Amino acid sequence: MKARYIALLRGINVGGKNVIPMKELRTVFEEMGFSDVETYIQSGNVIFSSNLTHAEKIRKIIESSLLKYAGTEIPVMLISAQQLKYIVTNAPDWFGADTQHFKYDVAFLHPNINAETLLPKIPLREGVDRAAAGQGVLYFSKLIEKASQSRLPKMISLPEYRCVTIRNRNTTLKLSELV
Repeated sequence: MKARYIALLRGINVGGKNVIPMKELRTVFEEMGFSDVETYIQSGNVIFSSNLTHAEKIRKIIESSLLKYAGTEIPVMLISAQQLKYIVTNAPDWFGADTQHFKYDVAFLHPNINAETLLPKIPLREGVDRAAAGQGVLYFSKLIEKASQSRLPKMISLPEYRCVTIRNRNTTLKLSELV
């Protein structure tokens, strides 16, 4: 039986770098032997089915194929349909509770990164930022009216940042629906 997965590609189609048209990305995934391949928006969200069940093996196949296709390393965070549903269902109570005043994001982590270990390294500004660790993810909120005061962008200076890809709450919810 085939399992459904979501590959979240880090750093493609951002600021004109690592440009990969979604139609070509679907073809690359089909050539890897995956089926029912769909993409969602231009930021590198690929939903697919596979007979393979070992996530790390699937992730390595994808990264290797993308390196051959794009000529550059593209980190991939791979999650199963069940994992994504768990992430959405088990978000903190405050996550998504006030979309008028807060922006919400989910940081998906490479399997080598522990959310509980990474969380204390991320600078937060009291009254502006909020964060919580989940299973393979970090949940963030930022007060919209004070977004310029947020310290969350300082996360890019962390060595772990290269192994993180961020999706906003709406994209995360839509991927959960699609999968």
